[in-house]
Amino acid sequence: MVTLTADRRVLHADLAGETIRAASGSMVAYTGTVDFKHAGMGGGGGFKAALKQKVSGESIKLMECTGSGRVTFAQDALDVTVIDLANDTLAVESELVLAVTAGLTLDVKFAGLQGMTSGQGLATTTLSGTGQVAVMSDGPLIALAVQPGGPLVVDPDAFVASTGNLTMNLVSGVSWKSLVGEGSGEPFSLRFEGSGTVFIQPAER
Repeated sequence: MVTLTADRRVLHADLAGETIRAASGSMVAYTGTVDFKHAGMGGGGGFKAALKQKVSGESIKLMECTGSGRVTFAQDALDVTVIDLANDTLAVESELVLAVTAGLTLDVKFAGLQGMTSGQGLATTTLSGTGQVAVMSDGPLIALAVQPGGPLVVDPDAFVASTGNLTMNLVSGVSWKSLVGEGSGEPFSLRFEGSGTVFIQPAER
């Protein structure tokens, strides 16, 4: 079984004849015998998945890493966090996916036409199943719990990922950016309701 280990800004993947998918161009070193090949848009899923990603504006490009040894990944000196999923689903910004183990399937979740105002595209990549996913963030990843009756509102530029039984909506109104004269266009925020966890970064993209 593949083991992913995060060490601040790098990720180590220990392979024993297995295959993992990682962001194209993110390998910085490896030992042992490992083969690398392009996995296409989303790292598989065929034409239908590629078409959905093209329509939605998502641009997740993965490579497959197969063999035995230790592979080290890093990208743009961003912090790395490994999230374990057990028959669960993680919604994450595509550009922040560093590596995905087998057992997780990728799909695209549409946020609706309102997503056009966010500058983040129309959709978010979802990873479902049991396995590990390494996500990147500009600064240490912050986990915020969401409980029924207590909605959480976050800046969309700080949003990284979410998991659990959550609904996400774009809400308009006065934002903290507009209060300091940094707003551009219609101000909005992301509102999460339900039960789960929202991961944010302490910097804005």
